[in-house]
This record gives sequence, C-alpha cells and structure tokens, in this order.
Amino acid sequence: MWDIAIIFLAILTAIFAVESKDLVKSIIAFCIMSVFVAVLYYAMGAPYVSVFQLLVYAGAVTVLFAVTVHTIRRRRTA
Repeated sequence: MWDIAIIFLAILTAIFAVESKDLVKSIIAFCIMSVFVAVLYYAMGAPYVSVFQLLVYAGAVTVLFAVTVHTIRRRRTA
C-alpha cells in the first residue's frame, strides 16, 4: 500500500517539475522525484540500483542542473 503512495508522490513531483515556471523549484522537484524512485528501487529489492539512482540522478544530475541555471542567470544579469 505504501508503495502506491510513493509512486503517486513521484508522479506528482515529476508533473510539478515539468509544469513549474521557476527553474529552481523544478530542480528541487526533480531531486525529490529521484529520491522517491530510489526508494521504490530499494523496496523492489534492488539496493545497488537504488544507490546509483541516488548518486547519479538525485546527486550529480541535480547539481549539474543547478550549476547550469546559476550560470545562465549570471550571464543574463551581466
């Protein structure tokens, strides 16, 4: 039952990440969605996939998006 709730929350945060006008909120929603997906992988019995999901998507890709947004905003103000 709780896995259905996690799936529902992951879908909601993914929709929010796509539909949000603010890029920072979209990045945060993407990170939260990636954590939910990692929890689902762990619940399905794939702990290594869960760890890589956290490291790559919730970690590296989110930081890459954040740095890109920061760089673009700095160029627009200069």
